[in-house]
Amino acid sequence: MAIRIGVLSTLFGPFTELGRDGVRGVEMAVAEFNGRVAGKPIELIVEGTVGDPEGALSKTRKLIDKDKVDFIVGPLSGNEGLAIRQFALEHPDITFVNGTSGAQNLTHDVPNLFNFVVNGVQCVAGLGKYAYETLGFRRVVTLAENYSYPHAQIGGFMLEFCRAGGRVVNKFWVPLMTSDYREIINTLPGDIDAILVALGGSDAIHFLQQYYDAGHKTPILSGAITADQSVLSHRDLALDYLVGVISGGITADDDPAPHWQKFVSTYQQMYSDRFNFPSYFALGYYANTKAALLGLEAIGGDLSGKQSRFQQALARVEFDGPCGHIKLDHHHQAITDTFVVVVEKDTDGTFYRKLVKRVENVNYTLGLSEEEYDAMGMFTQDNPSCP
Repeated sequence: MAIRIGVLSTLFGPFTELGRDGVRGVEMAVAEFNGRVAGKPIELIVEGTVGDPEGALSKTRKLIDKDKVDFIVGPLSGNEGLAIRQFALEHPDITFVNGTSGAQNLTHDVPNLFNFVVNGVQCVAGLGKYAYETLGFRRVVTLAENYSYPHAQIGGFMLEFCRAGGRVVNKFWVPLMTSDYREIINTLPGDIDAILVALGGSDAIHFLQQYYDAGHKTPILSGAITADQSVLSHRDLALDYLVGVISGGITADDDPAPHWQKFVSTYQQMYSDRFNFPSYFALGYYANTKAALLGLEAIGGDLSGKQSRFQQALARVEFDGPCGHIKLDHHHQAITDTFVVVVEKDTDGTFYRKLVKRVENVNYTLGLSEEEYDAMGMFTQDNPSCP
């Protein structure tokens, strides 16, 4: 009997290309196991969402009730993850392994939900300190979509930047699928050192093109996916403008580490219709799928007993991923490396994320004590704020 894996990925709407790369990551992990785990063939059942919580729940119910999957990998987006979190609490005998949902504290107090990729707070680790200490920035504004993942990114940046002495003087929040940023661009303060942009997919592309067209010279700092390969591989964007942009994130395209070089080579060989390098989403879905398969191997594929053995095995899984060693904390949240990178253009015209700094063993509190971090509460439009 096959192991049936349900895959939730955002295959419609502004994050379509991101979701497609996520599915590539799943396929790469399965291929690494030669399509079998614990002697059983692997069957993937992929369901596409538009990035909304209700759609993610609807596709989850279909995967479980109609397709009879053994467990689920996904979803992609932050608020989708929060919906799946609640569903997992109500269905403790079903195992959920995240895709790339970066909602803050996603796995906390949910014994059947696991995340082997950093969350939105962690993925910008190092960026705030670098902006203050190395670039000398003191006054920054932020622009982001108004939902849980960007909330987490802006909060993670502010934890470092504000504690170092910097100030976030204004925050601009926009709905998903915003296409016109001209009003925001025209009202940006003139006395800022940079704008931190935490948009993704087509939202990021629309803003960057309009910012370029307006002739703004204020430096851009990029959240984890604004200058990801899901943007840098875009064929119709004036990308020369992004050369020199400093970004946080979970990949560095020129990372010399052997595991990353092998991952890049495999990705480029397997797919002709792809990004220049594996994106945040390919890596995230790959890491979570590989962890699930390692957990199944450890227990001989035994999913009996309401998947209790599987869940216990997942909590113990750790491995060397493409971008560093990955293990879980007691909340089932990844501890692993992140990067500060700068956008560069290769001699052949390829835009890539050049390694500036590796930030090792990033935990969910960014090095703060759990008591201090948890006392801050969930990050929102208004929380945290610079003192």
